[in-house]
Amino acid sequence: MSEIAVGNIADIPPGEGRAFGIDGTQIAVFRLRDDSLRALDAVCPHRGGPLADALIDDCVVVCPLHNHTYDLGTGDEIAFGGSGVRAYAVRADESGTITVDLG
Repeated sequence: MSEIAVGNIADIPPGEGRAFGIDGTQIAVFRLRDDSLRALDAVCPHRGGPLADALIDDCVVVCPLHNHTYDLGTGDEIAFGGSGVRAYAVRADESGTITVDLG
């Protein structure tokens, strides 16, 4: 596994996301209201929308530029059936450190 520490869970309010630059790739980490984490590519493939700034719920993220929706677990585009984004395994350890698996 190629896990990279990106920050602390305390730095992401529940219901929001943050973008992190990891090895030249922008990855958005989302903290859901139940404190679980999800991670996707941070840039929408259609118009370059910043997914870390998007609206989220427990299942989807909505691109702020054109309302395309992506499944937070798989990265699949839901509404329009176009290109999805990559989903990453993500976790927080006991100290709150968030790691993303780039593998």
